[in-house]
Amino acid sequence: MGKLDNRVAIVTGAAQGIGRAVADKLAAEGATVVGADIQDGTTVKVDVSKEVEVELMVADTVAQHGKLDVLVNSAAIVPFTPWDDIDFAEWRRIMAVNLDGTFLTNHYAQKPMREAGYGRIVNIASNVILAGTPNLAHYVASKGGVYAFTRALARELGQYGITVNSVAPGLTATEGVMASPHQEAFEFVQMLQCIPRRGEAVDIAPAVAFLASEEAGWVTGQLLVADGGMSHN
Repeated sequence: MGKLDNRVAIVTGAAQGIGRAVADKLAAEGATVVGADIQDGTTVKVDVSKEVEVELMVADTVAQHGKLDVLVNSAAIVPFTPWDDIDFAEWRRIMAVNLDGTFLTNHYAQKPMREAGYGRIVNIASNVILAGTPNLAHYVASKGGVYAFTRALARELGQYGITVNSVAPGLTATEGVMASPHQEAFEFVQMLQCIPRRGEAVDIAPAVAFLASEEAGWVTGQLLVADGGMSHN
């Protein structure tokens, strides 16, 4: 018996990295997982910054599976852009996916959840909102927005049996990170962690699976930091 037996879950950003690890973990716990990504290799191809595509993703999931119990919103762009190089177009590019995408997925997913009187929403934030990491000002702002929005939405949706939480990973060895200058930060970050090793995508998935389960029914509006103790306070 898995903790997500008979549950239907949408996981965005599921083609690689943390999203893929989460999709695999939820499936291992018994959930029917609809993986969504702008890249190929998932159940549905979706750009989370496009309202029509997000609305259709949720409608198709409910039509095919009869309900939607869980949303994990992991789709995000992780840039490496020094402050002097961030113009408004670059700011909007990050906000469109990371923050608009959070609004759109949460907005449409909560509708069938409300009708059912049950739901679990987990938005992936980042521990950069606690550290103010450089070369990421727009990303840090977007993820701070994800966390604050999560807290606000938890207030609005608790009365309908829906919890809304966020998980903040630390620097994680995903395909995206390893293909960017962020890969050079691992040695430094490991010195700051309580657990001195490189974070992997599978390290993040169990925290998400807990918040996506029935067991976490008394936990909402929270930020669960999964970063090896880098930002323990």
